[in-house]
Amino acid sequence: MGDMTNSDFYSKNQRNESSHGGEFGCTMEELRSLMELRGTEAVVKIKETYGDTEAICRRLKTSPVEGLPGTAPDLEKRKQIFGQNFIPPKKPKTFLQLVWEALQDVTLIILEIAAIISLGLSFYHPPGEGNEGCATAQGGAEDEGEAEAGWIEGAAILLSVICVVLVTAFNDWSKEKQFRGLQSRIEQEQKFTVVRAGQVVQIPVAEIVVGDIAQVKYGDLLPADGLFIQGNDLKIDESSLTGESDQVRKSVDKDPMLLSGTHVMEGSGRMVVTAVGVNSQTGIIFTLLGAGGEEEEKKDKKAKQQDGAAAMEMQPLKSAEGGDADDKKKANMHKKEKSVLQGKLTKLAVQIGKAGLVMSAITVIILVLYFTVDTFVVNKKPWLPECTPVYVQYFVKFFIIGVTVLVVAVPEGLPLAVTISLAYSVKKMMKDNNLVRHLDACETMGNATAICSDKTGTLTTNRMTVVQAYVGDVHYKEIPDPSSINAKTMELLVNAIAINSAYTTKILPPEKEGALPRQVGNKTECGLLGFVLDLKQDYEPVRSQMPEEKLYKVYTFNSVRKSMSTVIKLPDESFRMYSKGASEIVLKKCCKILSGAGEPRVFRPRDRDEMVKKVIEPMACDGLRTICVAYRDFPSSPEPDWDNENDILNDLTCICVVGIEDPVRPEVPEAIRKCQRAGITVRMVTGDNINTARAIAIKCGIIHPGEDFLCLEGKEFNRRIRNEKGEIEQERIDKIWPKLRVLARSSPTDKHTLVKGIIDSTHTEQRQVVAVTGDGTNDGPALKKADVGFAMGIAGTDVAKEASDIILTDDNFSSIVKAVMWGRNVYDSISKFLQFQLTVNVVAVIVAFTGACITQDSPLKAVQMLWVNLIMDTFASLALATEPPTETLLLRKPYGRNKPLISRTMMKNILGHAVYQLTLIFTLLFVGEKMFQIDSGRNAPLHSPPSEHYTIIFNTFVMMQLFNEVNARKIHGERNVFDGIFRNPIFCAIVLGTFAIQIVIVQFGGKPFSCSPLQLDQWMWCIFIGLGELVWGQVIATIPTSRLKFLKEAGRLTQKEEIPEEELNEDVEEIDHAERELRRGQILWFRGLNRIQTQIEVVNTFKSGASFQGALRRQSSVTSQSQDVANLSSPSRVSLSNALSSPTSLPPAAAGQG
Repeated sequence: MGDMTNSDFYSKNQRNESSHGGEFGCTMEELRSLMELRGTEAVVKIKETYGDTEAICRRLKTSPVEGLPGTAPDLEKRKQIFGQNFIPPKKPKTFLQLVWEALQDVTLIILEIAAIISLGLSFYHPPGEGNEGCATAQGGAEDEGEAEAGWIEGAAILLSVICVVLVTAFNDWSKEKQFRGLQSRIEQEQKFTVVRAGQVVQIPVAEIVVGDIAQVKYGDLLPADGLFIQGNDLKIDESSLTGESDQVRKSVDKDPMLLSGTHVMEGSGRMVVTAVGVNSQTGIIFTLLGAGGEEEEKKDKKAKQQDGAAAMEMQPLKSAEGGDADDKKKANMHKKEKSVLQGKLTKLAVQIGKAGLVMSAITVIILVLYFTVDTFVVNKKPWLPECTPVYVQYFVKFFIIGVTVLVVAVPEGLPLAVTISLAYSVKKMMKDNNLVRHLDACETMGNATAICSDKTGTLTTNRMTVVQAYVGDVHYKEIPDPSSINAKTMELLVNAIAINSAYTTKILPPEKEGALPRQVGNKTECGLLGFVLDLKQDYEPVRSQMPEEKLYKVYTFNSVRKSMSTVIKLPDESFRMYSKGASEIVLKKCCKILSGAGEPRVFRPRDRDEMVKKVIEPMACDGLRTICVAYRDFPSSPEPDWDNENDILNDLTCICVVGIEDPVRPEVPEAIRKCQRAGITVRMVTGDNINTARAIAIKCGIIHPGEDFLCLEGKEFNRRIRNEKGEIEQERIDKIWPKLRVLARSSPTDKHTLVKGIIDSTHTEQRQVVAVTGDGTNDGPALKKADVGFAMGIAGTDVAKEASDIILTDDNFSSIVKAVMWGRNVYDSISKFLQFQLTVNVVAVIVAFTGACITQDSPLKAVQMLWVNLIMDTFASLALATEPPTETLLLRKPYGRNKPLISRTMMKNILGHAVYQLTLIFTLLFVGEKMFQIDSGRNAPLHSPPSEHYTIIFNTFVMMQLFNEVNARKIHGERNVFDGIFRNPIFCAIVLGTFAIQIVIVQFGGKPFSCSPLQLDQWMWCIFIGLGELVWGQVIATIPTSRLKFLKEAGRLTQKEEIPEEELNEDVEEIDHAERELRRGQILWFRGLNRIQTQIEVVNTFKSGASFQGALRRQSSVTSQSQDVANLSSPSRVSLSNALSSPTSLPPAAAGQG
């Protein structure tokens, strides 16, 4: 099914539709064209063609109240006729395509060419072969058999290139598979509420069919197109389809069109589904993007644009970003940024690449010059035409040595180490309840210096229970006895709670014996309904008497109102409105209160102040949320103007005030203590009352009595950070945030302002890296702005999940601590690998370079170098990148943005080990033949057989690397390098495996590997010298780093790394608006991280100023022009790249301090 192209899928649906159209009162075509209309046009069309929405429901054989019968044959038939709610993904790249991409690597191409030339020359026997006059060819033909074997080196190089390509392609392929698996897991978890056979059920999004009655509520992402049947105050953000950022109000008579991929920002309601999958508005756009796939592949630039577009399942569009007007601007902003680690690695890779290029060029030049001078000047040989091929062969050999130096100089395993480390961590983090949506979030989390957390559900259990109440002039410290409450008051109270709450909120019997009753829906409302049950009353009869359809008007809860009200019509035609909300807000609107006798009496401002002091503050100081329940009666005529909210929500009569407890999760205080010990400041941002917030913060350990800290309310916070004109000033925020621990009664904008303020602050020398947790729709902007956004998997709305980088599948704060641990582990793994890799590189390059200059031939042959560099590095990256994290990672402070990738200690280790290895290798090179009493391998002629001498050098080199790999496991100068080695079986397996292969290469590698079998005693010496690495490691550890002032750090991130502005702009125009919207959040998944297009490309890319993804993309096409496109869609861009949608740039001032 997944393999069908969209067009096949589409035509198949068309055929089905024509044959079955008659079974329902309208065809798919009609419904589809109806959904393309907007607003009044649509209303007119519905009236003309169908009558009303009820009539459409009848034609679709569904009931607006009961929903579909939900029988299997009926659902099957609907799927056949109207299609499934699923968009077929784009076909994944085949293994061969991945191989082809891996072959585009510049260094590999150079090697292939050199190898082919070398092969060609070895088969060409010129007439002057035996001619004594030809330079130093004298030893060339000592042994006919050997001369014949000239092709082996070329073939061996080609073979190792093939190995590398296959390994790379296999890595990419398995990654892609993993991402698709992750994607489908996210999709399966996405459920939506529908009514079937009168029962409200949650079904996977893909199961939704045309005719379903879906319940939509605040925070949903609509999974299909539909018509609004009934509901209240429904406001939709349609920016993902229309680009208009204003929220659109939906109503049956003005604008009933609900479109897939749009967000519900307010209210609730029901809709009848009219179009699903490829026929929904979103699906149609996807089909347009994906259908032309084949022709577009030819236009390379286009191909990148549509890479991931159609690869989306019909998960309500993974693209719609929150509805803020500056979204478009933000989209451009994010693109320039890179994650911290990535920025540091790019810089390092470029530096190393340049150095390697220079070294290899010098090597080639020196070799060629030495040869020509020696042959033609010193020995005064003429250049004979018949000798040309022999000379060319020499030049090719020099060229291959040069390329080999380059290959060794560039840390090929680095991108791989990053990839493996991140992919491995992401897989393991799933077990720790972290579902990572953007890979680099995992690594950024290790640098986090601040966490701004929500209170409800993250720090607390989100299981609300009423524990205190103030009813009829009495403050009850526990649930009152029902008999002590006046009957009139009781009736009002039960009605006010039962009717004025979402009807989807219920309390169900416990699943297991002895468990607590299950709370479904809004947790605060569940607490209130639980209060009704505790008073031995029942809310169900009240609701069945007054079903949802009969509610006259509903003012739904939103972050501005901070209250919810419902108006009903009483039997005598007059109106009554029930209201509930934050106590200090609702009490301000009350002018009466019910007395103990159940009669309203006057409630003056001074009574209110007294009540706040005597009732609300004590409740809040116990960490309770206070909710006030009130009502108001209106006459039947004249009917009030319901749209004039200020007049309506006034003159209320207070029924009661309740204190709701939301207990702190038991594991939170410990988790917060770990964060603080790890140098991470935890701040609580909540909509609750300041006293409640402070009490909970003390329970959690966010604040400790006696410390110097700030707890502010949103209003006060805003007053302090704004100047006279009401503009926010960074200096003012800088005065507040370092001490701020609790921000109460905060609006979503306050949260966003705080996060932005901390991120942009240059107040401390370390630029802050901020993580934010959120669950509500209104948290979207803050989650996006943060360096890492955590959304709640259980309580979170779709909008929050969409904006986040990591989803906490258990909604638990302690999972965030695990994410920090994994993030630090990724960073350390990469440092470990760098420490190992750079030692290998430094040594190999110096050996090849000096060897070539002194003996005209590199002691380490091209094929051996390839084995050391490509194969061993690949394995080493696997071994070092899969170290499991330990609790000790949480004992140090975060690295922050300006800390260099290679610390002084690491530099000391790299140089120290390089000194040891070079000393031994050069000793072996120049006096080795005397030590072992063997023939010298120096100055051997062109095709001479491999010497034992050089084999010993090669073998010793590899042994030293193997033992140094164990040393590399520790980067902070620890002494015990074997600590926890058996917890990482992959590491042990790889070290032993590499050792075994090395034995095979040396003993049986023969000519292709330029190896000659060694005796046992020679082997023992090699291993002994290798073991010396471990001893030497201890010696290095003894030298205090502080003494070595001359050591430089490398890989430090300083200025903002950005793409030049003009380049961005020209790209933005390449893609039309809708496509850009569609893709933005969407596509991290599909081809995750590809190996870095190596050095030369990096160097060029940087010359042209394009960003890292250019280098990261494995295509050889010019990168800069497809830059923006890559950002939008090409998943081949490592999501190392700026998946992190928050700008993570360094302000220039911070750079100065770096």
